[in-house]
Amino acid sequence: MAGTVIAAQMYTLRKFTQTPADIAKTLAKVRAMGYQAIQISAFGPIDPAELAGMLRGEGLAVASTHTPWNRFVDEMDEVIEEHRMWGCKHPAIGGMPKEFRNPDGVAEFAAKATEVGRRLADAGMDFSYHNHNFEFQKAGGKTWLEILYDQADPQYVKAELDTYWVQAGGGCPAAWIRKLAGRMPVLHLKDMVMGPDGMRMAEIGEGNLDWPAILAAAKDAGVEWYCVEQDECYERDPFDSLKISLENLHEMGLR
Repeated sequence: MAGTVIAAQMYTLRKFTQTPADIAKTLAKVRAMGYQAIQISAFGPIDPAELAGMLRGEGLAVASTHTPWNRFVDEMDEVIEEHRMWGCKHPAIGGMPKEFRNPDGVAEFAAKATEVGRRLADAGMDFSYHNHNFEFQKAGGKTWLEILYDQADPQYVKAELDTYWVQAGGGCPAAWIRKLAGRMPVLHLKDMVMGPDGMRMAEIGEGNLDWPAILAAAKDAGVEWYCVEQDECYERDPFDSLKISLENLHEMGLR
């Protein structure tokens, strides 16, 4: 798809995607609410070809996936074939494996991620990394996230920045988007509010993040896919949360 597209990150709906029948129903509901694309994440067992057929039937593109690290390392041929079936060029990892979560490990992960990205590039794809807030720990005056993107080859390791987690880590989402301009095909949109127990995730536009600055930065940075994600919807139905976020983004001028 040309231009920018808003996608639903299916992790938000993980309780409704654990069987093929439920996946089919959920994809239909996502398309009916106006989403043109999804990010595949946390699905239950389903044949990749069957899923490809469902996606075609609903007219849904696949912006990205969250694929387990071990599959990139041990099952790369299968990963590539699946992504080709789905028409997806941006496989990603949803978080750093725990064994790399230390200053030396981050550098080691950057090297390994570069190799994964190089193999994907040979297949016409790229590799993206999705952050949380732990990467904002510092070592030698730099955050782990800076170390990762400084040491990984930018040709092969892209950023799937998450606005909520950047803010939760003490960073500025718009500034980080600009810092990684040209290296971010997919951006995760997630708002933040302060609840009775501290920070909470929220529907886009219902929280405290600076969306005019974020969306302006994303446009300048060349973001292609805007993925709406809400890990927790609390008292609200997750389908309603995704719909509210989409409607609010449309009101902000993102279509």
